[in-house]
Amino acid sequence: MKDDNCIFCKLANGEIPTATLYEDEDFRVILDANPASKGHALIIPKEHYANLYELDDTLAGKAMILAKKMINRLTDVLGCDGYNLVQNNGECAGQTVFHFHLHLIPRYKDDGVGIGWKLNELTEEDREDILSRL
Repeated sequence: MKDDNCIFCKLANGEIPTATLYEDEDFRVILDANPASKGHALIIPKEHYANLYELDDTLAGKAMILAKKMINRLTDVLGCDGYNLVQNNGECAGQTVFHFHLHLIPRYKDDGVGIGWKLNELTEEDREDILSRL
């Protein structure tokens, strides 16, 4: 199902012009209009899913297989040194467009792209709490 008010639905379905790198029946891969680095791309499903929680398992698997295919090809094209795959779920996690999408961010030595977090330590209490509730 598509959401008529969703800009990513419009991008994924060709209603808004994009720099399309790949397209199939389920996804469109486009260059990000506001890239973190040269070659930053987005994998966007053509159907509307607000986030990973809503995406069915088959499509989630296809997205990861497509990501692998795209970064293998784009690494050769761009000559980058590595890749970050970034997927945010929820506003507190940095999601700003509520249509599932996967960022493919090429990394270059000393590129200054900041993706990271403060490292904490897994406490025994947290470890036991999490394991006991799974």
